[in-house]
Amino acid sequence: MAGLFNALNAARTSLEVNQKSIEVIGNNISNLNTKGYSRQQVVLETYPATNFGDFFIGQGVKVSDVSRQHDVFIEKALQGKSADFGYQNAQTRPLGELEQVFAVTNDNISTDIDNFFDSIHELSANPSDLVQRNNVILQGNVLTTSFNNIVKSLDTIQENINDTIVSEVDGINAQLKEVAALNDRIFRIEIHGQTANSARDQRDTIIKQLAVKIGAETYDTENGMVSVQLPGGLPLVEGTMAMSISTDSTGSELKLKLHAGGVTRDLGLKNLGGQFKGLVEIRDKFIPELEAGVDKLAYEISVQVNLQHMAGGALDSTTNNIFFSMPPNYVQSPPAPAPTATEYAGAARNMSVAITDPRKIAAANAPAAGESVAIGDNRNALALSNIGANYLIGGVDNFNSLYGQLTAKVGVESNQNQLSLKGAEDSLVQLENFRDGLVGVSLEEEMISLIQFQRGFESSAKFLSTVDEMMNTIIDLKR
Repeated sequence: MAGLFNALNAARTSLEVNQKSIEVIGNNISNLNTKGYSRQQVVLETYPATNFGDFFIGQGVKVSDVSRQHDVFIEKALQGKSADFGYQNAQTRPLGELEQVFAVTNDNISTDIDNFFDSIHELSANPSDLVQRNNVILQGNVLTTSFNNIVKSLDTIQENINDTIVSEVDGINAQLKEVAALNDRIFRIEIHGQTANSARDQRDTIIKQLAVKIGAETYDTENGMVSVQLPGGLPLVEGTMAMSISTDSTGSELKLKLHAGGVTRDLGLKNLGGQFKGLVEIRDKFIPELEAGVDKLAYEISVQVNLQHMAGGALDSTTNNIFFSMPPNYVQSPPAPAPTATEYAGAARNMSVAITDPRKIAAANAPAAGESVAIGDNRNALALSNIGANYLIGGVDNFNSLYGQLTAKVGVESNQNQLSLKGAEDSLVQLENFRDGLVGVSLEEEMISLIQFQRGFESSAKFLSTVDEMMNTIIDLKR
């Protein structure tokens, strides 16, 4: 009878194991389309055999664990590519907005520059005509408004970037807390010898989202936990403790701060990755470079027109009149050295037409002391109109070519972004597909396993039934 009891126990354990295996397969199939789910499978282990006479008899089978298919290398690669994708994807919208500001169309600053100098050339044909003089002022106002509007548009794009960053911070902090909570949950489950498969899948999914947003990096620690950090090495999650990120606004300036262990640190480009790095790079580097170029263009136009205009005579024979307001950081020093970036700063934002009286336009050469401007004198108007085509900034570029460089810079950056985004997206998709093929659920494999364990369950049931009949026979013989 002892042997039959051993056989009965083996049949029972076999039924239980096959049933549990079918349950795990069912869970895999139900999560076939669940993002980030890793395939699970039972790990079987035999019960220790018992000594029966001169040999050992097996005691059946048991489920020692439900393992999770996982590949550390693939997960790390996915984190890196997710950060690359987030970086490129975040720059797409602001670069698209910048392309609209620096549009290659017939209606841009380059056209306004030409129209302004053309209006001066038209004035030279009849320098005393007040209608033509008013047209010069009008075209000057159109030009200055265009410069003002470009700077305002750049400010708006920077504000939009700030709004995007602010809107993401709370979600990032919530995800950091969730990773810390999952660390604790995984530790509490696995310290008892179990495997926290679902919690680990959930944690990996959140970490990839953090990689997209801020370029988060991870490394495994003991007890099944992970530490999360920024690309520069600053901690975000340590064990069950989550740090937090905040924003600090001073006027139009927005700074990111990391609060970790009672210490607050400023976060710059070197500390960021993913979307935040892409946005901050556009906001703090690319847009200021464009604004500096626009300031340089506005400064050179204002100063060169003013210097020539001051040298001429108005209809009322006055001299030394400026046409545009002088740039706020203009420094007059004969002989004038090449302007610096500091002198250029703010020129476009503050550019305006200083003349309101059309008679003050200096179309003539400056009269001698005590004399009046000669009627029909257009020599200074001709000199002013020639500035648009003949003056070279730094001896290299005229006004239109300098603006063309800014437009080309935006276009090249946007095109490069589109190519890089497509490459990052393709790489990410390939890695995701590779991961799915390696650790994801395959319906075909699950169906094969389902049939296998179904047959095992049926065989175990048949075996149990046979043992039961044998025991009944022995009992009947003993009566």
